Amino acid sequence: MDEEMRIAEIRGGALSAKVMDYGANILALYVDTKEGRRDIVLGYKNLCDYQDNDPNYGCTIARYANRIGGGGFSIDGQEFHLQKNDRGKNTLHSGNGSLQRRRWEIMDSSDDHVSFSIKSPDGDLGFPGNMDITVTYTIRDQALIIDYSCICDQKSVFAPTNHSYFNLRGEGMGDILDTRVMIHADQFTHTDADSIPDGSLVDVTGTPMDFRDFHRLGERIDEDYEALQQAGGYDHNYVLEKTPDLHAPEYDHDGKMVYEAARARAADDSIEVIVYTDLPGMQLYTGNYISGQDLGKCGKIYPRRGGVAFETQFFPNAVNVKTFEQPLVEADRPFHTRTVYRLLTE
Repeated sequence: MDEEMRIAEIRGGALSAKVMDYGANILALYVDTKEGRRDIVLGYKNLCDYQDNDPNYGCTIARYANRIGGGGFSIDGQEFHLQKNDRGKNTLHSGNGSLQRRRWEIMDSSDDHVSFSIKSPDGDLGFPGNMDITVTYTIRDQALIIDYSCICDQKSVFAPTNHSYFNLRGEGMGDILDTRVMIHADQFTHTDADSIPDGSLVDVTGTPMDFRDFHRLGERIDEDYEALQQAGGYDHNYVLEKTPDLHAPEYDHDGKMVYEAARARAADDSIEVIVYTDLPGMQLYTGNYISGQDLGKCGKIYPRRGGVAFETQFFPNAVNVKTFEQPLVEADRPFHTRTVYRLLTE
């Protein structure tokens, strides 16, 4: 990289995080436990490796997270064509050279928060409108709060997420198959063989996709079930329940209600992460394509399935499936969404 990366550390209580301006990226998330300080997200030992970062460790994904079928979409009859960087026919995470591969500007920082911003011009990666994007990380009451905001001078789409991989035993401490997960979802979005949703929803009942009660990730991950076989494990969007008992009013903002989406527990119960969001979906991704070649911060090579991501999101391909909640932003109208990762320890 031409310039030295700018890294900020934020903290509060038993939680702290390191973030950097390249990709508005989470480098580390530390939790104080009885056994000592533990970094629970994956990342590279050498900062220069973030230039490639094919797994997207810790990245802010924008303008559009996950997949867009056919590499394009239309708004009010106008077609927009994107890079087909996924199997040569679809768009994944906005395309190559997207915002997670660029330097953001640090706008504001203090002991417990930092804000990054970036300008994405009209036509950038094929998306319409001049868009100003901000992501703010705040630590409060044992939680990492992520706020995404944008404003655009044209009607456009905005569907961000964070792509951190968690290993609650500590980064570099093997795979995550013994992690227990619960997801508040009765359905997931059906996809074709290229992981593109077609608009239909699948009931999780009686399937290895059912996480309404806690299950170890490795318990059913290799079962002979079509959705798992297609993706090489879990890499699926869950349709989140938003019932009154899941409402988390302490995280509400701008008239939007935030709900508990999922929980994950270390095998020894030493750490639990609770995920909250105002978005309709969450991608559970078990690192099926981690190559087994990445040198982690601890000096160990990360194995396949060495981390699990909980990517809160609009549904993949929503711009082409009008029955899904639409990730549209109106011209000159601010948009704001929030995701929270709350950490509990013994």
